Amino acid sequence: MIVQEVITHLEALAPLAYAEEFDNVGLLVGDKNTKLTGVMVTLDTLEAVVDEAIENQCNLIISFHPIIFKGLKKITGKTYVERVLIKAIKHKIAIYAIHTALDNAFEGANAGLCELLGLKNKAILIPQAGTVKQLTTYVPEKDADALRTALFACGAGSIGNYTDCSFGSTGTGTYKGNEHSNPVIGVKHVLQKVSETRITISFAKHLENDILKALFRTHPYEEVAYEVVTLENKNQHIGLGMVGQLEQPMDGISFLGFLKSRLNSSVIKHSKLLETPIRKVAVLGGSGSFAIEAAKAVGANAFITADLKYHDFFSAENKIVLIDVGHYESEQHIKNILVAYLKKKITNFAVLLSKTNTNPVNYK
Repeated sequence: MIVQEVITHLEALAPLAYAEEFDNVGLLVGDKNTKLTGVMVTLDTLEAVVDEAIENQCNLIISFHPIIFKGLKKITGKTYVERVLIKAIKHKIAIYAIHTALDNAFEGANAGLCELLGLKNKAILIPQAGTVKQLTTYVPEKDADALRTALFACGAGSIGNYTDCSFGSTGTGTYKGNEHSNPVIGVKHVLQKVSETRITISFAKHLENDILKALFRTHPYEEVAYEVVTLENKNQHIGLGMVGQLEQPMDGISFLGFLKSRLNSSVIKHSKLLETPIRKVAVLGGSGSFAIEAAKAVGANAFITADLKYHDFFSAENKIVLIDVGHYESEQHIKNILVAYLKKKITNFAVLLSKTNTNPVNYK
Protein backbone atom coordinates (compact mmCIF):
# COMPACT_ATOMS: atom_id res chain seq x y z
CA MET A 1 0.00 0.00 0.00
CA ILE A 2 0.93 3.63 -0.39
CA VAL A 3 -0.03 6.64 1.72
CA GLN A 4 -2.63 7.80 -0.82
CA GLU A 5 -4.66 4.60 -0.40
CA VAL A 6 -5.20 5.40 3.28
CA ILE A 7 -6.02 9.02 2.44
CA THR A 8 -8.67 7.84 -0.02
CA HIS A 9 -10.40 5.90 2.77
CA LEU A 10 -10.20 8.86 5.16
CA GLU A 11 -11.66 11.27 2.65
CA ALA A 12 -14.55 8.92 1.92
CA LEU A 13 -15.47 9.28 5.60
CA ALA A 14 -14.69 12.99 5.85
CA PRO A 15 -14.25 14.82 2.51
CA LEU A 16 -11.87 17.77 2.87
CA ALA A 17 -14.33 19.94 0.92
CA TYR A 18 -16.35 20.27 4.14
CA ALA A 19 -13.52 21.39 6.42
CA GLU A 20 -13.87 24.92 7.77
CA GLU A 21 -12.10 27.64 5.78
CA PHE A 22 -9.78 28.57 8.66
CA ASP A 23 -8.52 25.01 9.01
CA ASN A 24 -5.44 23.28 7.64
CA VAL A 25 -6.35 19.71 6.76
CA GLY A 26 -5.03 16.97 4.50
CA LEU A 27 -1.49 15.71 3.96
CA LEU A 28 0.72 18.23 5.79
CA VAL A 29 4.05 16.40 5.61
CA GLY A 30 5.35 13.74 3.25
CA ASP A 31 4.77 12.21 -0.17
CA LYS A 32 1.38 10.61 -0.90
CA ASN A 33 3.08 8.00 -3.11
CA THR A 34 5.35 6.69 -0.36
CA LYS A 35 5.12 2.95 0.30
CA LEU A 36 3.42 2.40 3.65
CA THR A 37 5.08 0.57 6.54
CA GLY A 38 2.51 1.32 9.26
CA VAL A 39 -0.18 3.76 10.38
CA MET A 40 -0.45 5.46 13.77
CA VAL A 41 -3.53 7.44 14.85
CA THR A 42 -3.39 10.24 17.41
CA LEU A 43 -5.31 13.28 18.59
CA ASP A 44 -2.24 15.54 18.41
CA THR A 45 1.12 15.09 16.70
CA LEU A 46 3.74 15.71 19.36
CA GLU A 47 7.40 14.70 19.47
CA ALA A 48 6.52 11.75 21.69
CA VAL A 49 4.02 10.57 19.09
CA VAL A 50 6.63 10.77 16.33
CA ASP A 51 9.02 8.78 18.57
CA GLU A 52 6.26 6.21 19.07
CA ALA A 53 5.72 6.00 15.31
CA ILE A 54 9.45 5.48 14.74
CA GLU A 55 9.55 2.74 17.39
CA ASN A 56 6.59 0.95 15.76
CA GLN A 57 7.87 1.45 12.19
CA CYS A 58 4.87 3.58 11.21
CA ASN A 59 5.60 6.08 8.45
CA LEU A 60 2.13 7.67 8.42
CA ILE A 61 0.65 9.55 11.37
CA ILE A 62 -3.05 10.39 11.17
CA SER A 63 -3.75 13.25 13.54
CA PHE A 64 -7.05 14.87 14.40
CA HIS A 65 -5.50 18.30 15.05
CA PRO A 66 -3.12 19.78 12.43
CA ILE A 67 0.43 20.26 13.66
CA ILE A 68 0.81 23.09 11.12
CA PHE A 69 -1.95 25.62 11.74
CA LYS A 70 -0.39 29.06 11.38
CA GLY A 71 2.13 30.07 8.74
CA LEU A 72 5.76 29.12 9.37
CA LYS A 73 8.60 31.39 8.22
CA LYS A 74 11.42 29.22 9.51
CA ILE A 75 11.95 25.71 10.84
CA THR A 76 14.86 25.80 13.30
CA GLY A 77 13.58 23.57 16.10
CA LYS A 78 12.81 26.50 18.41
CA THR A 79 9.16 25.48 18.98
CA TYR A 80 7.47 22.13 19.53
CA VAL A 81 5.84 22.47 16.09
CA GLU A 82 9.20 22.94 14.38
CA ARG A 83 10.77 20.06 16.30
CA VAL A 84 7.93 17.73 15.28
CA LEU A 85 8.33 18.67 11.63
CA ILE A 86 12.11 18.27 11.66
CA LYS A 87 11.89 14.83 13.26
CA ALA A 88 9.06 13.65 10.97
CA ILE A 89 10.88 14.77 7.84
CA LYS A 90 14.20 13.29 9.03
CA HIS A 91 12.55 9.89 9.53
CA LYS A 92 10.40 10.16 6.38
CA ILE A 93 7.13 10.08 8.30
CA ALA A 94 4.03 11.55 6.61
CA ILE A 95 1.48 13.48 8.70
CA TYR A 96 -2.19 13.78 7.74
CA ALA A 97 -4.68 15.97 9.64
CA ILE A 98 -8.46 15.49 9.40
CA HIS A 99 -9.77 18.00 12.00
CA THR A 100 -12.92 19.95 10.95
CA ALA A 101 -13.53 17.70 7.95
CA LEU A 102 -14.31 15.00 10.52
CA ASP A 103 -16.14 17.51 12.73
CA ASN A 104 -18.55 18.18 9.87
CA ALA A 105 -19.03 14.52 8.87
CA PHE A 106 -22.32 12.87 9.85
CA GLU A 107 -20.52 9.77 11.15
CA GLY A 108 -17.60 11.79 12.46
CA ALA A 109 -16.37 13.39 15.67
CA ASN A 110 -19.70 14.50 17.13
CA ALA A 111 -21.48 11.31 16.15
CA GLY A 112 -18.85 9.52 18.23
CA LEU A 113 -19.60 11.76 21.19
CA CYS A 114 -23.32 11.04 20.80
CA GLU A 115 -22.58 7.31 20.81
CA LEU A 116 -20.39 7.65 23.89
CA LEU A 117 -23.30 9.31 25.71
CA GLY A 118 -25.93 6.95 24.34
CA LEU A 119 -27.85 9.67 22.50
CA LYS A 120 -30.52 8.53 20.05
CA ASN A 121 -32.11 10.14 16.98
CA LYS A 122 -29.02 12.24 16.31
CA ALA A 123 -29.19 15.19 13.91
CA ILE A 124 -26.76 17.91 12.79
CA LEU A 125 -26.87 20.96 15.05
CA ILE A 126 -25.57 23.55 12.54
CA PRO A 127 -25.93 22.34 8.93
CA GLN A 128 -23.14 23.69 6.72
CA ALA A 129 -24.25 26.14 4.03
CA GLY A 130 -23.27 25.76 0.38
CA THR A 131 -22.79 22.00 0.40
CA VAL A 132 -25.49 21.14 -2.14
CA LYS A 133 -25.03 21.85 -5.86
CA GLN A 134 -27.27 21.41 -8.86
CA LEU A 135 -26.42 20.42 -12.42
CA THR A 136 -28.66 21.31 -15.36
CA THR A 137 -27.86 19.98 -18.81
CA TYR A 138 -29.56 19.28 -22.13
CA VAL A 139 -29.20 15.99 -23.98
CA PRO A 140 -30.90 14.35 -27.00
CA GLU A 141 -34.01 12.59 -25.73
CA LYS A 142 -32.74 9.15 -26.76
CA ASP A 143 -29.55 9.59 -24.67
CA ALA A 144 -31.21 10.90 -21.49
CA ASP A 145 -31.43 7.58 -19.62
CA ALA A 146 -27.79 6.69 -20.27
CA LEU A 147 -26.66 10.09 -18.98
CA ARG A 148 -28.82 9.86 -15.87
CA THR A 149 -27.42 6.39 -15.13
CA ALA A 150 -23.83 7.67 -15.43
CA LEU A 151 -24.54 10.62 -13.11
CA PHE A 152 -26.30 8.42 -10.55
CA ALA A 153 -23.30 6.07 -10.53
CA CYS A 154 -21.12 8.99 -9.38
CA GLY A 155 -23.41 9.81 -6.46
CA ALA A 156 -25.58 12.51 -8.05
CA GLY A 157 -29.27 12.53 -7.19
CA SER A 158 -28.96 11.43 -3.56
CA ILE A 159 -31.37 13.29 -1.27
CA GLY A 160 -31.59 12.08 2.34
CA ASN A 161 -32.83 8.50 2.28
CA TYR A 162 -33.42 8.50 -1.49
CA THR A 163 -31.13 7.93 -4.46
CA ASP A 164 -31.46 8.30 -8.25
CA CYS A 165 -33.43 11.55 -7.88
CA SER A 166 -33.65 13.85 -10.92
CA PHE A 167 -36.10 15.85 -12.98
CA GLY A 168 -36.48 15.83 -16.75
CA SER A 169 -38.53 17.87 -19.18
CA THR A 170 -38.62 17.64 -22.97
CA GLY A 171 -38.32 20.52 -25.42
CA THR A 172 -36.63 21.65 -28.59
CA GLY A 173 -32.96 22.54 -28.58
CA THR A 174 -31.37 24.61 -31.35
CA TYR A 175 -27.78 25.19 -32.48
CA LYS A 176 -25.73 26.06 -35.56
CA GLY A 177 -22.11 24.96 -35.88
CA ASN A 178 -19.40 27.12 -37.48
CA GLU A 179 -16.68 25.97 -39.89
CA HIS A 180 -14.63 24.49 -37.03
CA SER A 181 -17.51 22.44 -35.59
CA ASN A 182 -18.17 18.74 -35.94
CA PRO A 183 -21.85 18.30 -34.96
CA VAL A 184 -23.04 14.86 -33.90
CA ILE A 185 -26.49 15.66 -35.27
CA GLY A 186 -26.83 17.81 -38.43
CA VAL A 187 -24.24 19.65 -40.51
CA LYS A 188 -22.14 22.80 -40.26
CA HIS A 189 -23.72 26.22 -40.90
CA VAL A 190 -27.26 24.83 -40.77
CA LEU A 191 -29.62 25.56 -37.87
CA GLN A 192 -30.54 22.31 -36.16
CA LYS A 193 -33.65 21.60 -34.12
CA VAL A 194 -33.39 18.56 -31.84
CA SER A 195 -35.81 17.01 -29.36
CA GLU A 196 -33.86 17.26 -26.11
CA THR A 197 -34.38 16.39 -22.45
CA ARG A 198 -33.47 18.98 -19.83
CA ILE A 199 -32.02 17.08 -16.86
CA THR A 200 -31.75 18.71 -13.44
CA ILE A 201 -29.98 16.83 -10.69
CA SER A 202 -28.49 17.77 -7.31
CA PHE A 203 -25.27 16.48 -5.74
CA ALA A 204 -22.92 16.95 -2.79
CA LYS A 205 -20.27 19.55 -3.60
CA HIS A 206 -17.29 17.26 -3.03
CA LEU A 207 -18.50 15.13 -5.96
CA GLU A 208 -18.39 17.94 -8.53
CA ASN A 209 -15.26 16.80 -10.38
CA ASP A 210 -16.53 13.23 -10.69
CA ILE A 211 -19.97 14.43 -11.81
CA LEU A 212 -18.55 16.67 -14.54
CA LYS A 213 -16.19 13.94 -15.77
CA ALA A 214 -19.18 11.59 -16.10
CA LEU A 215 -21.16 14.29 -17.92
CA PHE A 216 -18.46 14.95 -20.50
CA ARG A 217 -17.67 11.25 -20.91
CA THR A 218 -21.29 10.22 -21.48
CA HIS A 219 -22.87 13.19 -23.25
CA PRO A 220 -22.90 12.68 -27.03
CA TYR A 221 -22.45 16.32 -28.06
CA GLU A 222 -19.14 17.87 -29.09
CA GLU A 223 -19.96 20.93 -26.96
CA VAL A 224 -21.93 20.20 -23.78
CA ALA A 225 -24.33 22.88 -22.56
CA TYR A 226 -24.55 22.74 -18.75
CA GLU A 227 -24.88 24.87 -15.64
CA VAL A 228 -23.70 24.19 -12.08
CA VAL A 229 -25.11 26.33 -9.27
CA THR A 230 -24.77 26.23 -5.49
CA LEU A 231 -28.10 25.83 -3.71
CA GLU A 232 -29.16 27.43 -0.44
CA ASN A 233 -30.72 24.13 0.65
CA LYS A 234 -29.30 22.86 3.93
CA ASN A 235 -27.62 19.48 3.88
CA GLN A 236 -28.85 17.67 6.98
CA HIS A 237 -25.88 15.28 6.86
CA ILE A 238 -23.03 17.82 6.85
CA GLY A 239 -22.32 20.32 9.62
CA LEU A 240 -20.99 21.08 13.08
CA GLY A 241 -22.33 19.66 16.31
CA MET A 242 -25.17 17.23 16.89
CA VAL A 243 -28.31 16.97 18.95
CA GLY A 244 -29.86 13.78 20.27
CA GLN A 245 -31.95 12.33 23.08
CA LEU A 246 -31.14 10.33 26.18
CA GLU A 247 -32.97 7.04 26.62
CA GLN A 248 -34.33 8.34 29.93
CA PRO A 249 -34.37 11.92 31.27
CA MET A 250 -32.00 12.78 34.14
CA ASP A 251 -31.87 15.54 36.72
CA GLY A 252 -28.90 17.89 36.49
CA ILE A 253 -26.77 16.34 39.24
CA SER A 254 -27.25 12.83 37.90
CA PHE A 255 -26.40 13.96 34.37
CA LEU A 256 -23.15 15.60 35.47
CA GLY A 257 -22.15 12.40 37.25
CA PHE A 258 -23.04 10.42 34.13
CA LEU A 259 -20.82 12.72 32.02
CA LYS A 260 -17.86 12.37 34.39
CA SER A 261 -18.16 8.61 34.21
CA ARG A 262 -18.47 8.41 30.42
CA LEU A 263 -15.69 10.93 29.75
CA ASN A 264 -13.41 9.75 32.57
CA SER A 265 -13.30 13.33 33.84
CA SER A 266 -12.86 14.59 37.38
CA VAL A 267 -13.82 18.22 36.73
CA ILE A 268 -16.72 19.69 34.74
CA LYS A 269 -17.68 23.37 34.52
CA HIS A 270 -21.35 24.21 34.04
CA SER A 271 -23.93 26.96 34.26
CA LYS A 272 -26.77 26.94 36.78
CA LEU A 273 -28.64 23.63 36.93
CA LEU A 274 -32.34 23.91 36.13
CA GLU A 275 -35.42 22.12 37.45
CA THR A 276 -36.22 20.87 33.94
CA PRO A 277 -35.05 17.26 33.45
CA ILE A 278 -32.31 16.78 30.88
CA ARG A 279 -33.47 14.69 27.90
CA LYS A 280 -32.49 16.55 24.72
CA VAL A 281 -28.72 17.09 24.53
CA ALA A 282 -26.60 19.07 22.05
CA VAL A 283 -22.90 18.29 21.67
CA LEU A 284 -19.98 19.94 19.91
CA GLY A 285 -16.50 18.62 20.61
CA GLY A 286 -13.75 21.20 20.98
CA SER A 287 -14.31 24.96 21.20
CA GLY A 288 -18.06 25.44 20.78
CA SER A 289 -19.18 28.73 22.32
CA PHE A 290 -20.35 29.90 18.88
CA ALA A 291 -23.04 27.18 18.92
CA ILE A 292 -24.76 28.16 22.18
CA GLU A 293 -27.63 29.95 20.43
CA ALA A 294 -28.08 27.03 18.02
CA ALA A 295 -28.36 24.63 20.94
CA LYS A 296 -30.97 26.85 22.55
CA ALA A 297 -32.85 27.19 19.27
CA VAL A 298 -33.33 23.41 18.90
CA GLY A 299 -34.67 23.19 22.45
CA ALA A 300 -31.75 21.30 23.97
CA ASN A 301 -31.85 20.97 27.76
CA ALA A 302 -28.05 20.79 27.90
CA PHE A 303 -25.15 21.71 25.62
CA ILE A 304 -21.85 19.84 26.01
CA THR A 305 -18.75 21.47 24.56
CA ALA A 306 -15.40 22.96 25.66
CA ASP A 307 -13.41 26.17 26.07
CA LEU A 308 -16.33 28.27 27.33
CA LYS A 309 -15.27 31.64 28.76
CA TYR A 310 -16.65 33.32 31.87
CA HIS A 311 -19.18 35.46 30.01
CA ASP A 312 -20.31 32.55 27.81
CA PHE A 313 -22.03 30.97 30.80
CA PHE A 314 -24.34 33.99 31.16
CA SER A 315 -25.76 33.05 27.74
CA ALA A 316 -27.56 30.12 29.36
CA GLU A 317 -30.22 32.59 30.58
CA ASN A 318 -31.98 29.85 32.57
CA LYS A 319 -33.01 28.15 29.32
CA ILE A 320 -30.27 25.55 28.99
CA VAL A 321 -27.44 24.02 31.00
CA LEU A 322 -24.09 24.86 29.43
CA ILE A 323 -21.41 22.28 30.20
CA ASP A 324 -17.68 22.63 29.56
CA VAL A 325 -16.12 19.18 29.83
CA GLY A 326 -12.66 20.20 28.61
CA HIS A 327 -11.22 20.28 25.09
CA TYR A 328 -9.31 17.00 25.30
CA GLU A 329 -12.13 15.27 27.12
CA SER A 330 -14.65 16.21 24.43
CA GLU A 331 -12.43 14.85 21.64
CA GLN A 332 -10.51 11.94 23.22
CA HIS A 333 -12.80 9.37 21.56
CA ILE A 334 -11.96 10.54 18.03
CA LYS A 335 -8.78 8.51 17.58
CA ASN A 336 -10.75 5.38 18.48
CA ILE A 337 -13.28 6.22 15.75
CA LEU A 338 -10.52 6.55 13.16
CA VAL A 339 -8.75 3.34 14.18
CA ALA A 340 -12.00 1.34 14.09
CA TYR A 341 -12.92 2.79 10.70
CA LEU A 342 -9.52 2.13 9.12
CA LYS A 343 -9.31 -1.41 10.49
CA LYS A 344 -12.56 -2.19 8.67
CA LYS A 345 -11.24 -0.69 5.45
CA ILE A 346 -7.67 -2.01 5.70
CA THR A 347 -7.77 -5.57 6.94
CA ASN A 348 -4.26 -6.61 5.93
CA PHE A 349 -2.24 -3.76 7.38
CA ALA A 350 -1.32 -2.54 10.87
CA VAL A 351 -3.31 0.49 12.13
CA LEU A 352 -2.11 1.41 15.61
CA LEU A 353 -3.68 3.62 18.25
CA SER A 354 -1.11 5.94 19.80
CA LYS A 355 -0.59 5.30 23.52
CA THR A 356 0.74 8.83 24.10
CA ASN A 357 -1.51 11.04 26.25
CA THR A 358 -1.43 14.37 24.43
CA ASN A 359 -3.65 16.32 26.85
CA PRO A 360 -1.69 19.48 27.77
CA VAL A 361 -4.07 20.37 30.64
CA ASN A 362 -3.55 19.01 34.16
CA TYR A 363 -5.87 19.18 37.16
CA LYS A 364 -5.20 19.04 40.91
